[in-house]
Amino acid sequence: MTMKSLLSSAALALVIAGTSATAQAQIAIGHLADYSGGTSDVGTPYGQAVADTFAWVNKNGGVAGKQLNVDTNDYGYQVPRAIALYKKWSGGDKVAAIMGWGTADTEALTGFLANDKIPDLSGSYAAALTDPEGTSGKAKPAPYNFFYGPSYSDALRAELMWAAEDWKAKGKSGAPKFVHMGANHPYPNAPKAAGEAIAKELGFEVLPPLVFALAPGDYSAQCLSLKSSGANYAYLGNTAASNISVMKACKAAGVDVQFMSNVWGMDENAAKTAGDAADGVIFPLRTAVAWGGKAPGMKTVEEISKISDPSGNVYRPVHYVAAVCSALYMKEAIEWAAKNGGATGENVAKGFYQKADWVPAGMEGVCNPSTWTAKDHRGTMKIDLYRAKVSGPTDGDLKDLIAKGTIKLEKVKTVDLPRKPEWAGW
Repeated sequence: MTMKSLLSSAALALVIAGTSATAQAQIAIGHLADYSGGTSDVGTPYGQAVADTFAWVNKNGGVAGKQLNVDTNDYGYQVPRAIALYKKWSGGDKVAAIMGWGTADTEALTGFLANDKIPDLSGSYAAALTDPEGTSGKAKPAPYNFFYGPSYSDALRAELMWAAEDWKAKGKSGAPKFVHMGANHPYPNAPKAAGEAIAKELGFEVLPPLVFALAPGDYSAQCLSLKSSGANYAYLGNTAASNISVMKACKAAGVDVQFMSNVWGMDENAAKTAGDAADGVIFPLRTAVAWGGKAPGMKTVEEISKISDPSGNVYRPVHYVAAVCSALYMKEAIEWAAKNGGATGENVAKGFYQKADWVPAGMEGVCNPSTWTAKDHRGTMKIDLYRAKVSGPTDGDLKDLIAKGTIKLEKVKTVDLPRKPEWAGW
């Protein structure tokens, strides 16, 4: 063998060794994002925050001396694409954890996650993901599924409790009428049974559901049906983009109804786009404050935001702030794992059980305290309900509209739900 070929072989060996060493010096994370699909209106700020947070973590030394190797993919809210990515992440270069997204894909992966022992902290808050042992009988075991914030079902239970009080406070007589609205899809349908069950318990007349697609469109027909039904309270189960179409159409049709939204169905951007049609909508907020709120931890969020907005001028919606919390919970779970046997999926999952009333470091006053246990993955039973307030024209920059008070997120009530075992899983 010539000296030249020896040197080439040595160089190749060094590259291979270096690549292997680099891989060993990193902790792999899969990141599923929707930047282009049916929920991209809210998936974009959430996914950006996850990416920004992990980049900020790496910039500040990584986790336990290792950099996070984050594989971010826009899967367009397509389940087959999510499954294909999962096959990659669970293969030879197995990830330590996944930051997931939608309900349909997360539920499709639940069994695989359990078999492969890969924790998934999702953007889906379906109650089916909260029963790690499957003891409720309402859902299959989901020992490796986590999310930050109340489940869709618990948030809707809280909204209906508020609605029952609101009905009485307004001096109305008879049974209030409730209707569930949304696409015929796993995400909007996730809290449907739980919501209708508690609505009946609270004395509501439950009306047949009204279906509208996840995409924006002309929903005048649904609004006419809503009007003729006499519904007093309507739950919007889709993301903001299509909810805006419904709110605008119903405003034009003169529908007198109190809209209550799921956590992805209303935010500052939606209030700006919907204008006065969004005024009064009730929705849950996952964090203790919104962007710019007075809390020590907001400084951390603002620093993380500068990863993709060095100017610091962009107003970040509630989903961005909640995603920062989500990513930092994952970061600390990985950190615990790295110090207790290594950052394997199994150890990372155990990392979620190490603290009660847990707030990530540096996020005080922003992330609501969360507690996960091996028997219950409902991180919180406290639901903060807010009302969107729109007091004028919403043309112009969102940051200015918020500063002027034209758009406000007004706290209405905190509901502390009982941690009923029978509510786990649905």
